[in-house]
Amino acid sequence: MRLRPLAFLCLWPIAALAQGFSGLGTDAEGFAVPAPNPSFSFPADHGPHPDYRIEWWYLTANLTDPDGAPYGLQWTLFRSALAPGEGEGWQSPQVWFAHAAVTTQDTHLATERFARGGIGQAGVTADPFRAWIDEWTLEGADVDNLTLTARGPDFAYDMTLTADGPLVFHGEGGFSVKSIEGQASYYYSQPFYRIEGTLTLPAGRVPVSGTAWLDREWSSQPLAENQDGWDWFSLSFDDGSKLMGFQLRQSDGTDFTSSTWIAPDGTSTAYPSGAFRAEPLAHSTVAGREVPTRWQVALPDRGVDVTISTLNPNAWMDLTIPYWEGPVTMSGSHTGRGYLEMTGYE
Repeated sequence: MRLRPLAFLCLWPIAALAQGFSGLGTDAEGFAVPAPNPSFSFPADHGPHPDYRIEWWYLTANLTDPDGAPYGLQWTLFRSALAPGEGEGWQSPQVWFAHAAVTTQDTHLATERFARGGIGQAGVTADPFRAWIDEWTLEGADVDNLTLTARGPDFAYDMTLTADGPLVFHGEGGFSVKSIEGQASYYYSQPFYRIEGTLTLPAGRVPVSGTAWLDREWSSQPLAENQDGWDWFSLSFDDGSKLMGFQLRQSDGTDFTSSTWIAPDGTSTAYPSGAFRAEPLAHSTVAGREVPTRWQVALPDRGVDVTISTLNPNAWMDLTIPYWEGPVTMSGSHTGRGYLEMTGYE
């Protein structure tokens, strides 16, 4: 489960904002809607799906420098449609925006870019793969071998990524249900990247290496009207297994959850709502908000019961649409590193 389109804030009626977090519960009339039993086609599905309202290419990475100091990296490109379909030049209904961030134990640096579709400033091609906005790029001959760049006012990064495992499909073969009413998205990941390169920070250049996780998701109405935000975890355990889990917080105080267990060889098992549990243990005051920054996460069917700790509690994305996103570590039944995204905290 991932993020939200800018167009809902700047180009949609304000009333839409009450319909799920950032308008993601808005009715999908006129747009295509995900259906069960999807049939994916690659490399085409690595590219855009303009008949759907929202889509993202979402990369996070856990990194270490030669001295063992930890870092986190995020690079995300979002597509949001004002109407279904393509269009030439300024007639394109597609809006693009992107986020980039670097997190250390002491600092969190983030920036954003915006673009209109149809004029070449931003977009995605599937074969060869290239996702870009201005000079920010995620590209390669295919999605298994990529280079990554981004620049901001106070940081930059240049990285290479190599996948050593298969794509993983969430939910029922990539059909990821988000509510008891049946809202859903198409959702798959590449969680097996090895990544290395250079961070450019205010204090200088830092060589880093580690692991990365790419999420691909598209839909037209992925939330129900009563869902106000979510807590999303991507966890890579030291034994080679992985866990994706999220909970969607609902206005009646209940949660809708979904999770995927990923074995070291890429074999995956999807779990329905209720199997995955995430409970806040401690909060921090971040950007004037009380945000959970220590969690207890469990997937009892796999013996997972871990305490999640944030690398930097102040990893607040103070952008046009604010949210929390940053690297985490874990202890308990399993050890390892991962990423946490939290939205809807006022």
